[in-house]
Amino acid sequence: MKTRRDFIKISALGIGATAVTAGAAKAVLGSSLFGNEAGDEGETLRRVPTYCEVCFWKCAGWAHVTDDGKIKKITGNDDDPQCNGRLCPRGTGGVGMFSDPDRLKTPLLRVTKNGEQTYREASWEEALEYIASKMKDIKTKYGPESMALFFHGSSGNHFSHLMKAYGTANLAAPSFAQCRGPRDVGFEATFGESVSSPEVTDIRDTKCLVLIGSHIGENMHNGQVQEMSEAIDNGAVIITVDPRLSTAASKSKFWLPIKPSTDIALLLAWIHVLINDELYNKEYVAAYAEGFEELKAHVQPFTPEWAYGITTLKPDQIRSTAREMANAAPSVIIHPGRHAAWYGDDVQRTRAIAILNALLGSWGNRGGLFFKEGIKLPEFPHPEYPKPAWTWKDLLDGKYPLANEAVTNSVIEASFPANGKDARIKGWFVSGTNLVASVPLKEELHKAVQALELVVVVDTMPMEITGLADVVLPECTYLERYDDIRATAHREPTLCLRMPAVEPMYQTKPAWWIAKQLGEKLGLGDYFNYKDYSEVLDWQLKQVGSSLEELKRIGVKKTARKTSPYIEPGTAHQFKTHSGKIQLYSHEMAEAGFAPMPVFTQHPEPEEGFYRLIYGRAPMHTFSRTANNPNLVALMPENSVWVNPGVAKIWGIKKDQYVWLKNQDGAISNFAVKVRTTERIRWDSVYIVHGFGHHHKPLRFAYGRGVNDTELITNVMLDPIMGGTGMRGNFVTFLTEDPRKEAKA
Repeated sequence: MKTRRDFIKISALGIGATAVTAGAAKAVLGSSLFGNEAGDEGETLRRVPTYCEVCFWKCAGWAHVTDDGKIKKITGNDDDPQCNGRLCPRGTGGVGMFSDPDRLKTPLLRVTKNGEQTYREASWEEALEYIASKMKDIKTKYGPESMALFFHGSSGNHFSHLMKAYGTANLAAPSFAQCRGPRDVGFEATFGESVSSPEVTDIRDTKCLVLIGSHIGENMHNGQVQEMSEAIDNGAVIITVDPRLSTAASKSKFWLPIKPSTDIALLLAWIHVLINDELYNKEYVAAYAEGFEELKAHVQPFTPEWAYGITTLKPDQIRSTAREMANAAPSVIIHPGRHAAWYGDDVQRTRAIAILNALLGSWGNRGGLFFKEGIKLPEFPHPEYPKPAWTWKDLLDGKYPLANEAVTNSVIEASFPANGKDARIKGWFVSGTNLVASVPLKEELHKAVQALELVVVVDTMPMEITGLADVVLPECTYLERYDDIRATAHREPTLCLRMPAVEPMYQTKPAWWIAKQLGEKLGLGDYFNYKDYSEVLDWQLKQVGSSLEELKRIGVKKTARKTSPYIEPGTAHQFKTHSGKIQLYSHEMAEAGFAPMPVFTQHPEPEEGFYRLIYGRAPMHTFSRTANNPNLVALMPENSVWVNPGVAKIWGIKKDQYVWLKNQDGAISNFAVKVRTTERIRWDSVYIVHGFGHHHKPLRFAYGRGVNDTELITNVMLDPIMGGTGMRGNFVTFLTEDPRKEAKA
């Protein structure tokens, strides 16, 4: 069936194959496959400072480049406290993003040819003129607020600047609703601030680290992996709560194989033990917290015996682990995790985690959670942004009252007519995020794509979302561009430079250039008062006593802290809540109509023959971002489904057999997945790594490898507090025969 915006397979077009210059071709062919071998004998390598874009940790490093423009390897910067000179597998394999032969190479425009929608190559001038014309038309007819930006990664900063100058504040990072948002809101409701990114966890000096749904070692948050190894060597107790024996669980003193969806019950039982056995940090709570008596009364029913019937964890396990935390306090961390959108009551769960940290006195104490400090860079001078007539908050219609960032699903739902109302969003700009693979609301996404008047996608790779665009703009990789200075506040204040190691390949361009060119065509040139982004960086650095020349030479500049990372003994520290105290009882949540203290909700159970679908990460891949990276595909080419041997025996499934997965609503995986039979997972669950199973053929290294868990997530539980999309209420069963054969028959 033809639609307004058909999905177009870019690979079938042969586009961009000849759009590479001789120099660029030489650079690709000369690039190391794994990017880690030394230079040839007698070969001189120059070091170019960069920071990694493969995950949000953004480790500082050096690209090692030959005189004729070949990137030989990427190594860590010894002066960077976020990586300590050591990169993870993703970081060292980052050169594969640059050398990937499937990269987008030239701008593409959607056209209709012989009755079929297809793409044709376009010049940058033509593509940008088309976008500017459409954006001007949308602004005239509906107002600038009718354009929305979806973004992930460093490039989003440049397009956010463009959109604010254009007049819209509808800027949505899918990571808020799909990942970190529930955690941030839960901690802000407790301590008045989030745990930041990277998290302010003092793992290096902790005596007890509790991981509840956080898979350090598999999520490969580089600094935390290094610090956890150091903590283990120093005798720290590790407690891991997980339905499967994860890498972290295998290194733990305690592994609690909890029944999925019951985490809040365990957290409430831990709080009960700490309070009733008087194991909590009395001095800290008295000095810095309020609402203790309300919390004490609230948790009285939640005994370990009560939790045992829910979590399947024995009461003595719950009590002994609570005592381990108390014995280590205040040098203890109940890790806040990152991906927190699970069951739709996730703010309540992260509130419970925050309260546990408060009862143990960990926030602001060595070995707990430290106070971050950074270097504030001034904004490059530009005119004041116009004030939008309405924002993403007006799309909520009273929902999600504690959302403090744009909620992706609300922006999507506002992009198509519904309930007799016209769509308020008319155009999308999508940068660095594959919405098709990351957003679970598939029906809404499809409706929106068909209703929009403009869809622009900027990416380095032909992901599924690029096949739905009107215009595809090829961005160069992080190794070929300037970006904003990394000035993330963390343990130590640092400035870190990313600059081009080589010239952009093919017809690709950096995001700052794309935003500037579009801005000028939209009559917004005053917001881009520079010729090259290096001018912006040099100006900013000189305002804080450095320079671009200095950062080019050293890559990372550290400065001494001006404040203590911990609460000074005897000081009256003020937390960033309304009262200045830690909120064990949240007045803000009560005023918004929600439970002021965490409550446990019973979640649906799988039907007979179905198993809860759990998904996670692998140390060599970052979501779907690296699925086609030839360096990292060589380390892990596909995902597998973990199945308990007892379950496998019931089904007659063998190790390494390929099966299809079918969920509770009849959704079937596009491809088959290899079975891994293992005692490391509970019988009521299965587990797969996220980011595989791409059905877009231009991704030659990723196409058809494993299954895409997002295809099987059709039951999405929305958190009423901030709009998080809980995705762990889905269940799957096994199909041992190819379902496509039956369909053809």
